[in-house]
Parts: sequence; C-alpha cells; structure tokens
Amino acid sequence: MSFSRGAATPLILSFVRLLVPSGVRAGVNQCSSDPIASSSVAAVNKCVRNMYIAEERGSQYAPDYRVYFKDESGPISPFHDIPLWADRAARIANMVVEVPRWSNAKMEISRGEPLNPILQDVKKGALRYVANVFPHRGYIWNYGALPQTWENPRHVDPGTQARGDNDPVDVLEIGQRVAGRGDVLPVKVLGALALVDEGETDWKLIAIDTRDPLAPELRDVADVEKHLPGLLKATVEWFRLYKVPDGKPQNQFAFGGEAKDADFAHKVIDEVHEFWRALVTGDDADAADICRTNVSVDGSPHRVERAEAAAVLAKAPPRALPQPVPATVDKWHFLANL
Repeated sequence: MSFSRGAATPLILSFVRLLVPSGVRAGVNQCSSDPIASSSVAAVNKCVRNMYIAEERGSQYAPDYRVYFKDESGPISPFHDIPLWADRAARIANMVVEVPRWSNAKMEISRGEPLNPILQDVKKGALRYVANVFPHRGYIWNYGALPQTWENPRHVDPGTQARGDNDPVDVLEIGQRVAGRGDVLPVKVLGALALVDEGETDWKLIAIDTRDPLAPELRDVADVEKHLPGLLKATVEWFRLYKVPDGKPQNQFAFGGEAKDADFAHKVIDEVHEFWRALVTGDDADAADICRTNVSVDGSPHRVERAEAAAVLAKAPPRALPQPVPATVDKWHFLANL
C-alpha cells in the first residue's frame, strides 16, 4: 500500500534559514536578564538575541547534501560548539533537530566530517530512509540529539549490559510543532528508553520543547502517559519494528521497554556529557573516526581558529534543487504479530 506525494515541492528561494533560537550560549552575555542565573524557563524562551543558522549545501536526498551550522561569528560544530545546556540550573537542554516528525530520510550529525554537519545516512551505497510500519508514518516525533554528549563505545552500561553506540545521545521531542531540520530547541527532558540496537546501548531521551503549550503540564515520564496516552507504547513499538522491513530482527529494550523517569534520564545526560568532554579535550587514538574540530571548547587540542572553520564551509558544494524521493519510501509495511 502506498500514497502519492502529490504536487512537487516548490522551489525555496532562500537557501539560508534562521532557526528557532536555542536560548542561551554559556559564557555569552546575550540577554539583559541572565537565564542561567535566574533559572527561569520564561527567561530562556525570551532570550532571542543569539540565533543559530542552518545553511544547506548540496542537493537534499543526494549524497552531497549537508546542513552546516553558524553562530553570530561564523561556522561551528553542532556536536561540539552548541552548549548542552540552555539553562543548566533549570535543566533545560539544547536539542539539535536532525529529522522532523513525519519525514523518512535518516539524517544525522556526522561524526567524522569537519564541523560535523547533518547528512543523510548511507548504507551499502544507498541513502537510508526509515520504513513505514503500519500504522506509523515516518518518524513519529521530532528526532535529534543533544550536543556535547557522546555514548562511549568502550563503556558497558550496567543496566543494559551493552556498549555505547559512538554517537551523541538521541532525543525524541514530543511537542505539537513539526520542527525543521537544523532547528535548535530548548527542551525539558522527561524520561529515557534504553534501546539495545544491534548489541549497542542507544539511549532515547523523551523531551518536550519548553515553548510547547503542554510543556508546563509535563514534568516526568508519568505525565506523558497521562496527557499523551499511547505515545510511549507507540514509541517502543516503532523502535522495535522499524528495521524489520529491511530484513533485520526486532530491536530489544533493556528494562523490559519501561521508560525510566526524568531523574534517571538526567543521570544518563550527565554521564554522556562527561564522556564527550573527555573525548574533545583528549587525544584518544581509538576515536579516530570522530572529528573533534571545534571553535569554542576551552582546553581542547582540537580547537581551531574561526578562519579555518570558515574555510571548511567555503569548500562545500553550493545549494542545489532536491532530488526525487524514491517511490518506495511511501510504502506502508504490514507486519503480522506486532
């Protein structure tokens, strides 16, 4: 079963998109009132002077497609230079959106390329799209990652008995707005699921944009089930089955698929943040597949001047029209024994 996409996507004339503000950059005086000092969600949401900019290069749905990031001074790495915390005291994190809700293209922050742009994942020479497993259509949340985090592949988590997956920690943003690729959102983390994906620990943090109308009502994972009944169950089902149409076995979860609470999730965040800090301030030869180039991390031997970061972006291909999406992406897959 499949659906037609309908009319072609109109040409977008503006190739640089201003993003929703992330709120706060640590150490930068951006607001007359300092949200970090005030620990005020309202202050974070109103702090709009500093915006991150996403700049698309290449052709969407083609191997050369990239989304680079800039701050007010030029190109940056979303992995290393966007701060983890929008407001550390209030535990409001920055989330980098890689995949908007309802879309299928598997986009992710590149570990290995300079400036760590967002790109479309490739496997066996083909661009990757997630399958639609009935009744789901594409990703069912805004999907992305927390900057300045890293799931260490040499660390065996005692709860999952599996090593980290070598990526920034993933976030599922459950608010009502469909975000844009490259948006940087201030999010409240509500809980965590412990996916074990092909033998690796792959934490999935459950969060909501602090500006969402429902955000004041959601304080912990129990509130998600109360106000959004069925979403947690659907999330577990989605991750359990999304690779089955590709011929792979069902994914497994630690803790029987139970969503752990906000306190647990914040312990995960603190741990993967420290793993990232050791990664970016050290010179670990075992992490040769990760580009740790940054423009802002104090004490990092991988820090470079702004001009060097600008030269990386200058070499990227120009923005071009999107390529057609394969018709098979719209197919619905019906699996027995869900």
